Amino acid sequence: MTHTLIVFVEDKPGVLNRVASLLRRRMYNIESLAVGRTHRPGISQMTVTVEADADAVRRIEANLCKLVNVLSVENITDTPAVVRELALIQVTATAETRSHLLQVAEVFRARVVNLENDSLMIEITGLEEKTDSLLRVLVPFGVLGMVRTGRVAMQRSPGISHAQPENEELKGQSIPDGLAVS
Repeated sequence: MTHTLIVFVEDKPGVLNRVASLLRRRMYNIESLAVGRTHRPGISQMTVTVEADADAVRRIEANLCKLVNVLSVENITDTPAVVRELALIQVTATAETRSHLLQVAEVFRARVVNLENDSLMIEITGLEEKTDSLLRVLVPFGVLGMVRTGRVAMQRSPGISHAQPENEELKGQSIPDGLAVS
């Protein structure tokens, strides 16, 4: 089973290497790894996705907690969370296929972020399955390249209604149920 771990670490050199080395030494393949600064100065969040059974994940969590500079580790696999990834896909675009590709991007709620004479670049954000589906549709057109961020995740806050946005501009507008589901 694929497990998603949120690891909060001190933003210092070598921390990423220690986390990756721990997983490598124990022969676990990292399916996805995304690292970025948080809103708290000096703290970064790692979203690590590994394929392992429940016992192995508990051991991984315990071992990660022992590492220098690791502040906390949480397995959010079965916790309500928002999970997304970003991908950029560059695809061949001829005069004949350009309009069809623009329609495909629209269907997937993706954006064209770069347009050249012979290609275009599409940005998509969502679950991995959404990116995989778009990629399958684009392959016949000729995919020139792709890069993915890997999974990023944030646990939902307990006790807070997720049906209404907190942004003042969006107050009074409800969010469709399917949009907030991870």
